[in-house]
Amino acid sequence: MSMQSMHRLQRSGKWLVLSAVAVSLMACGQKDGQGQQGAMPPMPVSVIKIEPSNIPVSFEYVGQAAGSREVEVRSRVGGILLKRAYTEGKPVKQGDLLFQIDPATFQATLDQAAATLKVQEAQLANAKQNYDRVMPLFKENAVSQKDRDDAVAAFQGAQAQVAAAKAKVQEAQINLNYTNVTAPISGMTSQETRSEGSLVTTTADGSLLTKISQLDPIYVNFSMSDSDQMALRKMLEGGKLKLNANGHFNVSLKLADGTTYGHTGQLNFTDNQVDSNTGTIRSRATVANPQGKILPGQFVRVVLNGAERTNAISIPQRAVLTTQQGKMVWVVGEDNKAQPRPISISQDVGLNVLVEGGLKPGDQVVVDNIIKLRPGATVKPQPYKADASAAAGAKKPA
Repeated sequence: MSMQSMHRLQRSGKWLVLSAVAVSLMACGQKDGQGQQGAMPPMPVSVIKIEPSNIPVSFEYVGQAAGSREVEVRSRVGGILLKRAYTEGKPVKQGDLLFQIDPATFQATLDQAAATLKVQEAQLANAKQNYDRVMPLFKENAVSQKDRDDAVAAFQGAQAQVAAAKAKVQEAQINLNYTNVTAPISGMTSQETRSEGSLVTTTADGSLLTKISQLDPIYVNFSMSDSDQMALRKMLEGGKLKLNANGHFNVSLKLADGTTYGHTGQLNFTDNQVDSNTGTIRSRATVANPQGKILPGQFVRVVLNGAERTNAISIPQRAVLTTQQGKMVWVVGEDNKAQPRPISISQDVGLNVLVEGGLKPGDQVVVDNIIKLRPGATVKPQPYKADASAAAGAKKPA
């Protein structure tokens, strides 16, 4: 090969090498540009800044209504039940006639007692006349001491006999009146236990005729666990829970269809013993029931209102995650990096939940995109727009 040809080959090789290097650099440049262009930007998240505040709270339990007065209507005398004078399941007023027992026997007894009274009154009149004759004569020593004593004894005995006869008449009249069985209280009647023509007796089994429940006010019985009672007591004593001005809970009722009953009430009884069978403490509320819409035996939800958690922290329920280790939230630090934070919660307040531990004032809690976050992920925080129905207690960051 000539020298000229060799020089041509060398020049061609150099150009090939330079071309390969250029292509490699261009490829590297393109890869670097693609890597920078594909980097994930910080994830936008809504956050709230924790600021403790006083938060109204309520406590809810299952309750059952009962008449404020439950009266068993019983017969005080025995006899044949002639008629029922009320409509079962309808309201009655105190003194209304409910049943009538055959009065014939009792009327006869009254007539006999009245006749006996007249006999005794006649004997009393005769004894008094004798007494009035003897006493002046005794003062003049015209009759003996025995005659005077006999006259006094006869007169006083006649007086006692008249008093006893009057008592018999009164007793007979009372028994006759008892043949008309009237309502002892105003309220709602129950089903009759005996129909017309039945024999009514004065025994425990044979005297019950019906029952009456007073519906206004109505009682609502419910129970709370001893642990709940203890927690409430501790919060009240520690100042974490504050009641309204009168120092009592206000009671409202939720009906089976979810609506709230139109009248409120007050707690009027809390037992001082724990039921050994259920581990609960019995309580009772009294609620106005003028239209009788709440019936005895009806199940309702008892809501205790009028309490306030002081210096409490609440966050939206949607910000809370449930893990195998418990509840947690994502917290954004000053470097805008998200970190998990375990928390402890107590009760729901509207769309929020009360936080008992794990958060402090000034913390920024992530509310949305919480499933997509990873520890140390860089985020772009923005203020959270809370729902209008959510309770206060955690505010947007400044």
